[in-house]
Amino acid sequence: MAEELTPPLFTPAFIALGLADLAYFVSVGIAIHTLPLYATGPVGSDEAGAGLAFGAFGVTALVCRPLAGRLSDVHGRTPLLVTGALLAAAGMLMLPYVDTLAGVVAIRLLQGVAEAAFFVAGFALLADLAPPERLGEALSYNSLGLYLGIAFGPPLGELVVETWGFTEAWWVAGGLAVAAAVIIRWVPEAASITGDGHGKLIHRPGIPASLGFFASLAAISGFLAFASLWSVEVGLENTSLALVVYGTVIVVCRVAFARVPDRFPSLPLATASLVAIAAGLAVLVAWQSGTGLLVGVVVMAIGVSFSTPAFFAAIFATASPGERGAAAGTASAFIDLGLGFGPIALGLVAREQDLSWAFGVGCAIALAGAAWTALMASRTPSSRVAQP
Repeated sequence: MAEELTPPLFTPAFIALGLADLAYFVSVGIAIHTLPLYATGPVGSDEAGAGLAFGAFGVTALVCRPLAGRLSDVHGRTPLLVTGALLAAAGMLMLPYVDTLAGVVAIRLLQGVAEAAFFVAGFALLADLAPPERLGEALSYNSLGLYLGIAFGPPLGELVVETWGFTEAWWVAGGLAVAAAVIIRWVPEAASITGDGHGKLIHRPGIPASLGFFASLAAISGFLAFASLWSVEVGLENTSLALVVYGTVIVVCRVAFARVPDRFPSLPLATASLVAIAAGLAVLVAWQSGTGLLVGVVVMAIGVSFSTPAFFAAIFATASPGERGAAAGTASAFIDLGLGFGPIALGLVAREQDLSWAFGVGCAIALAGAAWTALMASRTPSSRVAQP
């Protein structure tokens, strides 16, 4: 009887949003593969130039996320989603006609604005569409668009480049972004954003949980940045295997355990996920072999599988419907900060010591985040933090 009374999750709007996310992130995945080759090939730059072009995207994304959240609360989610997808498409379609690094960087700055609009409004709309008691499950399923897009986009880009060329790869990427904009038009705007809180730029009540989320992202991104180098050091012949295992475990766990985030309070679950990330890093440092690396990666991936749904559920629990855009913008800004801080901090440690010390620092960051999140959980009176 309880199952029969559970509000439906897989509505046409929810499915359409997931398909739009998949199309958009496959487009992003194509760019992840193609951009460095394009910058060092037809554009005639070097590795540093390729890195600049790639990283420029994150600068405008970080700056614009809070603004995107505010605009989505004031004007609705759909306009931001459509605008973001079309801006991304415009950038992809312009890239074949740019032959200087400065031009590529300018386009990537534009695409950072696009990503901020699409990502923030998408998370806010997801929270609008999902029944409150199934928000964690909705976050788990919706995130598959991101992971599958990043998994399948690069090989698709490689296939198109090798078969036809760079221009055609950018056309395919642009076409997918346009498809995302078209699909989004099938998703009705939620009526619930007429509540209070319109116009906020920063959602302050969500900052404490966002700090815990930052710790998880800093620790895991620091590892991912040096996973291939560590694979070489421990004698793992297939240097991409650890990343393949990481992505596969997350996808499997997000599907198999999609309902877990709704059955446990979000902050304790987030604490446990941080402990798992720390444990995985500790395993690969203590067991320096190919087997130890893969075991550590599996443990970390299990933690990551639950960290994002748990933290976003906790953050959305602090927001009214009219504040969800601001909450998503604030939380996703911490994503950029974590993804940037982790590789830089661990890279500096590795330069002064070695990678094992760097991963030890990553472990400490995750444990500090776990302690902070556990403290928040102990001070939260509600037993069901996960429900907004």
